[in-house]
Amino acid sequence: MPRLVWCALVALLLCGCSTSQAAEPAGDPASAAPPRLHVPVVFMLGDSYTAGIKSVPPEKTYAAETARRLGWQVVIAGYAGTGFMARGKIGKNFADLYDAQLAWRPAPDMIVVSGGHNDRHPPDQVALAANRLLTEITVRWPKTHVVLVGPMWGGDPPPRALRVRDALRTTATTLKVPFIDPLAERWITGNVHKGTGNAKRYILPDGTHPTAAGNRYIADRLVTALRARGLDHPMQGVPARRPTPQHAEAGAPAGRDDPKRP
Repeated sequence: MPRLVWCALVALLLCGCSTSQAAEPAGDPASAAPPRLHVPVVFMLGDSYTAGIKSVPPEKTYAAETARRLGWQVVIAGYAGTGFMARGKIGKNFADLYDAQLAWRPAPDMIVVSGGHNDRHPPDQVALAANRLLTEITVRWPKTHVVLVGPMWGGDPPPRALRVRDALRTTATTLKVPFIDPLAERWITGNVHKGTGNAKRYILPDGTHPTAAGNRYIADRLVTALRARGLDHPMQGVPARRPTPQHAEAGAPAGRDDPKRP
């Protein structure tokens, strides 16, 4: 082969290699970026413990404090004096408030329904109302995690509160919904007026509502309970994470329902 032709062929091959390398994309910068952390969207529906009162606005309740600690985007719904049946001064129960404040929104990763304190009705009727509400939620948002929190109390609960709690726990079991039980776990104990238990530190003089420190403490207990169930970082359609042994042990119910027991 003539030298001139050979040199031309070599030059062409080198040019082709150079062009091929230059044509390779450097990579999509977006694909190289680390995946964005999922920020859970959580709705919390409840009575004055959750939604707040005049002296404790929603952003200072245990619900808001829980969201801050776990990094949630939270929507706090509900109203003082309400319950699964109780309508309070606003004239609406939890089902009404759910329809008005939450149902029209896009599906959240999780909804926490907390109540029963104001439901001075036969426990079986309270349970039926809770069943209807939770069923409506799961039908509307089938991939959303649902958690039921039983009644909270400003100290040792009366027998009627335990009966309502038992009815709600049975409802949660029937619907296979995680149930968190502040009364069995004795989140608040004693009596603020008698200066007994932790109520003297965590409950306002009204004997019912938590102080600022009390809301932070209740948030501590709720965070522990959610971690024990693998629901501290929920995601739509993704099963609850398996909790670590220490969280599972810490979130186990104390099993002491008798307010007279220590």
